[in-house]
Amino acid sequence: MRSHHVIAIAAVLLVGFGVKLLFFPNHAAEAQSQLPSNVGMNVFQMHLEHPRMTNLPEQVVKEPF
Repeated sequence: MRSHHVIAIAAVLLVGFGVKLLFFPNHAAEAQSQLPSNVGMNVFQMHLEHPRMTNLPEQVVKEPF
């Protein structure tokens, strides 16, 4: 008798999941930029200036132990 209950619960879950997928399909995520379209980062210029970046501040990470 217990196996019938387990099978019934599994069937209800599967049907519920299928109905959820039917009525609430996943939508593709849309990336929205908060910056204006003419503002950007020049990655090529960053690569050119990389060897000259010597006086940058160091990030200090304090261990919790």
